[in-house]
Amino acid sequence: MNRSRVAALVLFIFSACAQATPYVFEPSNSKGVMRWNHLGFSNPSAQFSRIEGWLEWNAADPTRSSVKATIPMSGLTTGVPDLDDDFRSTAFFDFAKFPAATFTSTRIEKRDGMNHYAVIGELALHGVTQPVTLDATVNKTGTNPRNGLPSVGFDATTTLKRSDFGLGRFVPQVSDEIRIALTVEAVDAMEKEKLDKAEAAEEAAKAKAGKKD
Repeated sequence: MNRSRVAALVLFIFSACAQATPYVFEPSNSKGVMRWNHLGFSNPSAQFSRIEGWLEWNAADPTRSSVKATIPMSGLTTGVPDLDDDFRSTAFFDFAKFPAATFTSTRIEKRDGMNHYAVIGELALHGVTQPVTLDATVNKTGTNPRNGLPSVGFDATTTLKRSDFGLGRFVPQVSDEIRIALTVEAVDAMEKEKLDKAEAAEEAAKAKAGKKD
């Protein structure tokens, strides 16, 4: 390959990387649900009330994006106190020893359909790391009219075998397969930092004015 082609290739790669913008998840609008089958009679669920993470978002080519998400296990709830206690215990998720689950993407592929992607990565849960593919749809990109921040939102689903993560208790009476659905809203990290600083300065000014009064 001659020098001009090498230079062009380097410029192309640099430009593609430069287009990626860091976004941070909005935990209050980023949640998940997992569902399983119980003895064939019902399909109970548990909710992840909070998902934290970062998205390196390439709007020009989303397949060049990347994502890392953390789910604090303390935010997992079924609405049934006794079952919540079981999930916290060493018999299941063992929150004390494994306080969080993490997902790190390794690549993103375009799928058929508008804004449809496969997000391939690794899920670390209960001390075990396994490959996982999320079936993801970008819901919307643009400016959030409530806070003025550049935002992107997406939904994703996947199906796991809990026994793959050392969580196979009561299989097959309780299904090994767990269906997971996630919804995530992320905002431009730098713009959010500016907004947070501006709001903090405004609150400080109000507090100072209040002391003078």
